[in-house]
Amino acid sequence: MHDLNVVNDINHAGSWIIRNQELLLSYFINVISSITIFVIGLFIARIISKGINKVLITRNIDSTISNFLSALFRYATITFFIIASLGCIGVQTTSVITILGAAGMAIGLALQGSLSNFAAGVLLVSLRPLRTGEYVNLDNVSGTVLNIHIFYTTLKTLDGKIVVIPNNKIISSNIVNYSREPFRRNEFIISVSYNSDIDLVVKVLKNVMLNEERVLKNRDITVGLTELAPYSINFIARCWSNTNDLNSVYWDLMAKFKKSLDKNHINIPYPQIDVNINYKKNFLYKEL
Repeated sequence: MHDLNVVNDINHAGSWIIRNQELLLSYFINVISSITIFVIGLFIARIISKGINKVLITRNIDSTISNFLSALFRYATITFFIIASLGCIGVQTTSVITILGAAGMAIGLALQGSLSNFAAGVLLVSLRPLRTGEYVNLDNVSGTVLNIHIFYTTLKTLDGKIVVIPNNKIISSNIVNYSREPFRRNEFIISVSYNSDIDLVVKVLKNVMLNEERVLKNRDITVGLTELAPYSINFIARCWSNTNDLNSVYWDLMAKFKKSLDKNHINIPYPQIDVNINYKKNFLYKEL
């Protein structure tokens, strides 16, 4: 009797398969399509990840950032194909997208500061307003760029201090890059006494700059009277040099200006005040 029930169950199952063979075939095709889409997605994600990593490395972007960005694009591509493969087997993808969106919003609120730094880091490596080895001023801190990381940038100041600045502060403030241009201009304010010959002062200052080898002669070399100050007349002198020579040229020219002015008997004044005292002596006569 038991064997007869088993045979009947098999017959019922066979007849059900025959009646629903189109539906089963449709499900089978959908499952195969879903698996195929997922496998293709993994392959495409790997290609995209390697391509982005290669492009970022060729642009000399920090390896930490390039690896992170390539992994981010890889997982985003895989997520897209997973949703597409679930749609093939009849899963309501709108609910999945809603859940992912809610989870992403919660994570974004929890990591708001870190995501802000990350977005700023992406902008820094994409727009490249500063590079490793350049001397810059960031958030009122001057120094040489050591590293541009995902969330922060590291500077080394001239006195040997290491300064770590969050990337969002860099993007939200002015970036002054002192190293990007190959040439820079020095500017000097030279004060002389009021009894000095203006034409002679201009000639002396200009000759000093013309005789300096590191001063670029194909760019403007200017000297002019800029101010009649209370204790002196002030001249402004400007000249150009290579960016790497800027500080040494400034220091050397300041010393040469002083020596040349002394040689031509042109005085550099210092603040002084003339005080006149009117002393009146009163005599008191006392009658004896």
